[in-house]
Amino acid sequence: MSEERNAVRFRQAAALLPPHLRRPVERLDGTSQARVEELRLRAGRPLTLVCPEGERTVPGAEAPVRSMDLSLVLEIATQASAHTALERVRNGFFTVRGGHRIGICGSGVVRDGEVRNLRQLSSLAIRVAREVPGLSAAVLDRLWSGGVLQSTLLLSPPGGGKTTLLRDLIRAVSDGEGGPALRVGVADERGELAAMYQGEPQFSIGRQTDVLDGCPKGPALLMLLRGMNPQVLAADEITAPEDAAALEMAANCGVSLLCTAHAGSLEELKARPLYRRLLDEGLFRRLVIIERAGRERRYQVVELC
Repeated sequence: MSEERNAVRFRQAAALLPPHLRRPVERLDGTSQARVEELRLRAGRPLTLVCPEGERTVPGAEAPVRSMDLSLVLEIATQASAHTALERVRNGFFTVRGGHRIGICGSGVVRDGEVRNLRQLSSLAIRVAREVPGLSAAVLDRLWSGGVLQSTLLLSPPGGGKTTLLRDLIRAVSDGEGGPALRVGVADERGELAAMYQGEPQFSIGRQTDVLDGCPKGPALLMLLRGMNPQVLAADEITAPEDAAALEMAANCGVSLLCTAHAGSLEELKARPLYRRLLDEGLFRRLVIIERAGRERRYQVVELC
């Protein structure tokens, strides 16, 4: 069932491709489709698929990708509003319906020291949004102590599977797996966790989950805290001081936290002042370090206190 679901997600992402690129990838068998993590388009080079074992080309799609193909992907993804999407690329990517993320490279247009737009596209990376129901069972029991869900930070390098694990943790906690069912508030700034569409989540995020999407994480966390009476707050990729300030306020109100950060180890995390302060304050009681071992991912749970 999980393989079939991931194959459907892949085909949804592949639908963003121009027809002459889409047809070859849609001819792949379901098992191969389910294993694809990203579709990579680079001008002047063939389309490739990122799988657990590395990048591979696609039979029937060996011709070099053209610059116009990159532009067409954005036109399809944004429903002919590519110029609007390009104006939002300061983070280097944007999220489309279904939760798929499109990373963008090209020639930057810089004003006042900030990237305002991109022109002459050179590369696109379409990351397939995937859900793996039951994935969190590998760590969930160790995140509870004394009947309380401990505030937890998930760590991995980019593309390591943090968002997928966080999404399933949200679902499990909200549905009462491993402990009592809790109200979960999700600050989904980029729409990757819930992939809301017309007010409904496109991913399984639990019966008692409330989502605020499209809003910066710091303000969103505070709005959820004040308005939705959550028992748990969740957010992906904590990076800014205002995010940390909102988490500190929530923790002081007795709310458990589920968050992610880019880091390969506890030592790497501590090297960053923002995270070092949060750790020194005891904001998080558990770390889940995600490591890749060949085609598999391993989860190491560290009890901080």
